[in-house]
Amino acid sequence: MQIREATADDWPKIYPFWSEIVAAGETYAYPEGLSSEEAKETWMYDHVVVAVEGDPENEQILGSAKMGPNRPGRGSHIGTASFMVSPHARGKGVGRALGDYCVTWHKDNGFHGIQFNAVVETNTTAVRLWKSLGFQIIGTVPDAFDSRSHGRVGLHVMYLPLT
Repeated sequence: MQIREATADDWPKIYPFWSEIVAAGETYAYPEGLSSEEAKETWMYDHVVVAVEGDPENEQILGSAKMGPNRPGRGSHIGTASFMVSPHARGKGVGRALGDYCVTWHKDNGFHGIQFNAVVETNTTAVRLWKSLGFQIIGTVPDAFDSRSHGRVGLHVMYLPLT
């Protein structure tokens, strides 16, 4: 597996799992039913990477992450990120590889810390992964996410200091 910067040509391979994850209704609050172009506007900005395997001619995209400042201006010293792993690639270490990349990228770019604004509390795989990378839950907004299978559940705010 390799992680590289995403290009516009990668979007047609990202969108199928992006839309599948959003439609599942368990981890992201993006509106359902976005066209490829509408979804692209929500994902393909700031620093976007893909986790890939295979040779360049037959490369398979296993997951993607986007990262950058959490807020503009006086909040721009704190980073944030979002991650999506293709359901077909789960259990292969893709999320951990993208998480490790994210932490290193934020350190290398001078960020003071990383804040995840909305980690669904029932997404135990993600919560466990972020905790293993040193993130702490600093608060939970109750009933802030309407999970398709669990109903209204909390959203964790998670933070990792980098200095």
